[in-house]
Amino acid sequence: MITSAQIRAARALLNWSRAELAHESGIGLSALMRLESSEGIPGGHIKTLDTVQKTFEEAGVQFIGTPDDCPGVRLKKSSV
Repeated sequence: MITSAQIRAARALLNWSRAELAHESGIGLSALMRLESSEGIPGGHIKTLDTVQKTFEEAGVQFIGTPDDCPGVRLKKSSV
């Protein structure tokens, strides 16, 4: 499970706008705005959160920690 802060941080790491995340994930912009605006684990469908997480992971973001213990994000090391 990922937190709202991790979603915002992952977008910042990739320099993606909310519109870009919506396009890449196939999730509506208003739904993403709701996910980002809450604190902690956002409410909503687990499938939506999983889709957002998988979209970021495919773009090279790693989610670290747990929602209760040092949640964060980092970019995967390049294989080049």
